[in-house]
This record gives sequence, structure tokens and C-alpha cells, in this order.
Amino acid sequence: MRILVCIDDTDNLESKGTGALALEISQEIMSEKLGVPKFISRHQLYVHRDIPYTSHNSAMCFEVDGVESQDLKNIKELCIGCLESKSAGGSDPGLCIVELDKLTDKQGLMGFGQKAKASVLTKKEAYKTAQRLGVHLSEHGGTGGGVIGALAGAGLRLSGNDGRIKGKYFVGQRDEVMTAEEILNSTNIDEIREENGQTLEGQKSILLGQKVKGVLLDGRIVLLVEKTEEALQDRAEWKNLPKSKIRKY
Repeated sequence: MRILVCIDDTDNLESKGTGALALEISQEIMSEKLGVPKFISRHQLYVHRDIPYTSHNSAMCFEVDGVESQDLKNIKELCIGCLESKSAGGSDPGLCIVELDKLTDKQGLMGFGQKAKASVLTKKEAYKTAQRLGVHLSEHGGTGGGVIGALAGAGLRLSGNDGRIKGKYFVGQRDEVMTAEEILNSTNIDEIREENGQTLEGQKSILLGQKVKGVLLDGRIVLLVEKTEEALQDRAEWKNLPKSKIRKY
């Protein structure tokens, strides 16, 4: 069985972020041998004065493969225990768990995620959607408003075309040059491409910037690149897209 686990609104301005808690949960699932967690993705939701959020209003989601039916309850209990014991004071944690093999209306879940990127939604709408889709949705503190983002984040992850991958590649190696082949062979990055879709492979040279991050496109981890300035062409033809340009993902 494959499942999606998504959490939202677990932090405050002084605490560790929701991404750090998502990583803890995924590591506990792995250590308890309840399944094999995949990479964590961050999904940006609508920023509006009527939506309470800590800093960016984003949800964190990851897939777990190889889940046995009898272990699904244990995963839910593990997630709930982590949220209730480790979420920050004043937060409004929400949890969504989707059994992908049983989800019959994928468009419905993805549609909720897209709506949450452009409009103010309510808990009532989230619960109504979750009930119709047959996915687990629960709140674990505060107002429980995080259920909206948790459901939305699961839908956006399912779409395969939204979100930045948690973590940075090649930390401390700024201004080094690597080939596309070297990058692909040493990371979990699936593809290197320009925003227009051109794919880079083999010995194409890429200059590493301060923060090398992947995005989720076509269900794959993609490193986006652009041409270097003329003054840098003798070092490398390409460079990874800076954070300022991947914020839209």
C-alpha cells in the first residue's frame, strides 16, 4: 500500500518548523519498519489576512511505500502522537493521510489543493471534502485550522507538479562546478532541466549557487537551471535557479 502523509500548522515563530517535524515523523515510520518514506515536499498555500499562519503558510507532505494494511493504524497513531506531543504552543496542527490505492477521485483531492493556493477555505469545506473522498483528516490542537492545509498539501503532492523538496543539495560547495551526470549520480535528483523543458545530461557543466534545491515536476525531483552570465561562460554554461526564482513552485 502507498499512502500520503501531510501535516500543517505545527509551529510558532520560536519553534522548529513544520518541515522538521515532518522529517521526525518520517524517520520514526522508518525506524518502526512501518513503511518506506520518500522525500518531503513543501507546498505553498494562499497568503491572506484572513488566514492565520506562522510565516509562509505552507504544508509538508511525504509518501510512504510498502505499508501493510495492519500497520496503517500504527502509522496514524504515530503521527497523532508526534503532533500532539511535539507541535508548538499556539499552533493549530492538522493531519491528512491518504490511502492512494483506495482514492477513486484524485481530481477532487488535487482540486482542493489548487483552491487552497488561491482562496480562503474553511475547516467545514476541508472535512466535507475529506469525508467525500474517504481520506483521514484530523486536528490535534488549537483551532485545528491546520486540517485545511494538510488536505490541500496532500492534493498538491498528488498532482506531481507543485512544491519544493525539503533540504538543500551540495551545502558548502557554492561556486563549484559539476557536470549534470555527476549531480544525477550523487543525489536523488531525477532530472535537470531549464524552465522551458530542455533537459541537461552528460557532461553539461553547472555552476552551483548558494542554495541548490529541487522542485516537484511531473512527479519527479527536478533541478531547474538557467544560462550563466557571459562573464561566467568560461567556467560553466549553466547554473541552478536561485531561491528567488523557485519560490513560485
